[in-house]
Amino acid sequence: MHDWLVENPEIRAIRVAAADLNGVARGKRVPVRFADKVSVEGTRFPMSVLNLDIWGEDIEDSPLVMESGDRDGILHPTERGFVPMPWLDTPTGLLPIWMSHEDGRPYMGDPRHALAAVEKRFKDKGLTPVVAVELEFFLIDDAGARLRVPPSPRSGKRRVAGEILSLRALDQFDGFFTELYDACEAMDIPADTAISEAGLGQFEINLMHQGDALKAADDAWLFKMLVKGMARKHGFAASFMAKPYEDYAGSGLHMHFSVLDAEGRNVFDNGTDQGSDMLRHAVQGCLQAMPGSTLIFAPHANSYARFVPGAHAPTGIAWAYENRTAAIRVPSGPPAARRIEHRLAGGDVNPYLSIAAVLGAALNGIEDAAEPPAPITGNAYAQDLPQVPGTWEAAIDAFETSTQTARIFDAELIRNMVMTKRQEAREMAELSTDEQTEIYLDTV
Repeated sequence: MHDWLVENPEIRAIRVAAADLNGVARGKRVPVRFADKVSVEGTRFPMSVLNLDIWGEDIEDSPLVMESGDRDGILHPTERGFVPMPWLDTPTGLLPIWMSHEDGRPYMGDPRHALAAVEKRFKDKGLTPVVAVELEFFLIDDAGARLRVPPSPRSGKRRVAGEILSLRALDQFDGFFTELYDACEAMDIPADTAISEAGLGQFEINLMHQGDALKAADDAWLFKMLVKGMARKHGFAASFMAKPYEDYAGSGLHMHFSVLDAEGRNVFDNGTDQGSDMLRHAVQGCLQAMPGSTLIFAPHANSYARFVPGAHAPTGIAWAYENRTAAIRVPSGPPAARRIEHRLAGGDVNPYLSIAAVLGAALNGIEDAAEPPAPITGNAYAQDLPQVPGTWEAAIDAFETSTQTARIFDAELIRNMVMTKRQEAREMAELSTDEQTEIYLDTV
């Protein structure tokens, strides 16, 4: 029997799951007695399963479906191995998997393989990206006709206000957060600081930086699954929707990264507050790729409600030192910790694709020795700046034709993503905002 199952004899069920293009976990339930078989031999499901729309439906006219006979891919465990699923009543182990062709070649329509390819580009240059993410989410009572903040388990009252860095807001849900942190420990998710954010029932938890981009993405993917599952266990919902409430700030997934050379030195550090030439090249790579990769950072209809000037989500394509109104921020701090913060992504992203898009863009800039414009100062929203695509449709078109994006993602993944999002856009156009929210609330 698998070592993890020997160490956890209480486990009664197994899940195997991979992330589709929307970051939704797709997979199977497996009896524990067959865990060794799936651990060694893997499992199979159609390649089209990693290219479903947000409802879990096939993509019309996708070459992965009828044209190919809906052929299978083979999925083997990732390096992660088993993790517990503490939000379920039945003691259960989750085995993350990723897809390959029958001959062992990675299936490049798999988001995790897309990130692995970007990470390999760095390794081939003797470089290692160091990645950390900050995830914002809402706790929501969705039992009634309209979304509301859940009543406090301590007082039974609803606090209808954004409570920035409020300890009281955290303390109201102390039981939930305590169990969440315990689960993160059990799942090896490096959850650090939690704060109350500006939205209604909105919180943020930071995941610690690490020199393994794939694990950082795994952590974010598993964390989103955990938060949503644990909230339901506590009687309310958790959502990573970009904008569940019109009158409050939306949720982002901010990513911090630096790059180490073969000797472990931070290549963004030149001993000054400004950072190195390579930092500037990486910044320009991110800026150049931003229009074409906006679809990755804002993948859903609701994502574009978050791009409101002055509402803590960047809309202008610019960079700055220690300025949270800019899309690319270089935080202050000791030179050895010099890093870049990419602030465009919403909480509703697929972490594998989002991290791949940021790192791939930065490496494009490093390879090209691209020089950015001067950093801005002051309020980015009040300046005449080039803008990210303002609509879902424009972002889809930009993603399809971007030369920068084509350097980051395989042509098949680009094609699959475009077909998926155009199908979703057609369907979402027929739905009301409330109907769209119903779909996105638990899914993203």
